[in-house]
Amino acid sequence: QVQLVESGGGLVQPGGSLRLSCVTTFTGGRFNINAMGWYRQAPGKEREFVAGIMRGGSQDYSPSVNGRFSISRDNQQNLMTLQMNNLNPEDAGVYFCSAARYLNKAPVNGRGMDYWGKGTLVTVSS
Repeated sequence: QVQLVESGGGLVQPGGSLRLSCVTTFTGGRFNINAMGWYRQAPGKEREFVAGIMRGGSQDYSPSVNGRFSISRDNQQNLMTLQMNNLNPEDAGVYFCSAARYLNKAPVNGRGMDYWGKGTLVTVSS
């Protein structure tokens, strides 16, 4: 079993920064996770892809966050982070951490990801 727990959400003013973290906990035995990603969902909107990172470190980003957000992971510490800079109100929503054992990359639609966290809320408002 795998549990993903996000943290770091909160209220930030436009132009501000937040750093989200996702900790992976294994029960019953540890195994390699290949693809990990961050997704977000705003009220009344569908879930959308934010950023993904593969076990080897290769990354991809949604065009809406590229250049402002940075994803990283530490496979030894079972930790993934999302540094979010220059936030705007359109970035607000619940951010979810996700992981897949065998996928080559985190898919834009999130289908096929094996594990999901419960999310952390990001609010961008003055």
